[in-house]
Amino acid sequence: MQFERTPKRPRVPPKPRIADQQQQVANNDNKNSTNGQDPVDVFCRIRPADSLDTCLTVINSSTILMKPPSSSMMSRSGAQRQQQYRFKEVFGPSCTQKELFDKIAKPLVTELLNGKNGLLFAYGVTGSGKTHTMQGSPKDGGIVRRTLDVIFNSISEWQARRFIFKPDHLNGFEVQSDADARADRKQHALLNNNNKGTAAFLRTPRIKKRDISISSSNGSDRVPDTTVIEGLDEDNVYSVFITYFESYNNYVYDLLEDIPDNNMSKSLQTKMLREDGQHNMYVHGCNEMEVKSPEEALEQLYKGQKRRKVAHTSLNAESSRSHSIFTIRIVQSPLDEHGAEVLTSAGLRISQLSLVDLAGSERTSRTRAAGLRIKEAGSINNTLMMPRTCIEVLRENQLNNANRMVPYRDS
Repeated sequence: MQFERTPKRPRVPPKPRIADQQQQVANNDNKNSTNGQDPVDVFCRIRPADSLDTCLTVINSSTILMKPPSSSMMSRSGAQRQQQYRFKEVFGPSCTQKELFDKIAKPLVTELLNGKNGLLFAYGVTGSGKTHTMQGSPKDGGIVRRTLDVIFNSISEWQARRFIFKPDHLNGFEVQSDADARADRKQHALLNNNNKGTAAFLRTPRIKKRDISISSSNGSDRVPDTTVIEGLDEDNVYSVFITYFESYNNYVYDLLEDIPDNNMSKSLQTKMLREDGQHNMYVHGCNEMEVKSPEEALEQLYKGQKRRKVAHTSLNAESSRSHSIFTIRIVQSPLDEHGAEVLTSAGLRISQLSLVDLAGSERTSRTRAAGLRIKEAGSINNTLMMPRTCIEVLRENQLNNANRMVPYRDS
C-alpha cells in the first residue's frame, strides 16, 4: 500500500491519484521543488504477508524489489523481470500505527495548525490495508483518529466558543457577533436536548482545557494519542470544522447530510463541485460541522461511514466502492487587546487537511466480480488512473520549473 502527501496545495486542490510504480517517478522522490512548492512525497507501507511465497523484498529504508509471483505466467515461462522501486520511505510489516502517523501525518498536522493546507491519501489494491491504516481500531487508532487527537490536544487552551466562526457557504467563514453566537449556542443546546443550562454557553471565546486521558463519550475503550504540537500562536483562538463526502461512479455525496436516523432509506443527494473566489474547488452545499472534541468528530465520522458504498468481494468482506474524503479545516483569528473578543473577519486564517481513503484497485479475476460489480470495478479503476496525469504534470512543474497546465477537471 502506498501513501502520498503534499503539504502545500496548488491553486486548485489536487485530486487523489494512483501511486504509480514507475522508476522515473520514484527516483524523483527526494528532490526538492525548484518553484518554491513542496514536492509530492510517496511512502510505501507493507502489509504482513499471508504466506512465505512473497514477491516483495525490502532492500533498505527507501527501496523495495518486486518480482512476479511463482504462480504467474511470467514466472513459469522463465521471463522473470525483477524491478526496484524507490519511495520517500518504506515501512515494513512490523511498523506500528503510531510510528506511521509520526512520520507521515504529524508533520502535516503541525503545518495545518500553522496555517498551511495539506493532502494525504492512501492507494492500494483491495484488501491491502488502506482503511486499517487510515482508521485503525479504538485501541490502536489510525491516521484519522490520531490526527483529531493531536489537533485538540494542541489547541485545547485556545479553542473559540462554538459559533464564533460560521461557514459562509462559499468555502469561507465569517465572524459572528457575540449576541448571534450566543443565540446559536442556545439553539444548538435545545436541538441536542442539552440540559446543562445556558450558563456554560455564554462565555466567549475560550473553553476549558481538554482532559486527553478520558475515553470516548460512547463508553468505548478508545486509546487516544497524547501528542501535543507546541509553539502555536497563543494570541489566536481556534475552531475545527469537518466535512466528509464520497466520490462514487463520478458523483459526489455528502456523508454528513442532515437525514434523520429514522429515515436512512432516503438516498443521499448528489453535490456539485464549484470554484470559490480564490479559484479553489469545493463541494457546494455540503454540511460543514464545527466540532469541539475528537469524540464529537469521530461520532460524525462513524455516522458517515455507515453511509459509504461497500460490497462483498472475494478479497474483502466489506470492500469500499467509493473514494472517501474527510477534510479538517482550522479557522484561527487573533483576539482583541483585552484577549476577550475575536477581531473582524479580515484577520481570519483558514487551513485544511484532507485525508483520503481511495477505493481499492482490483482485477475482476481476483475479486470474482460479476454484473454490476464488474462495471463498478471498471469505474473505480478509471477514477484511479485519470488523476495520475495530474500528479505527473504537477511533479514535472515542480522539478523542472515548468508551467504546464494541470488537467484537474479531467480527473
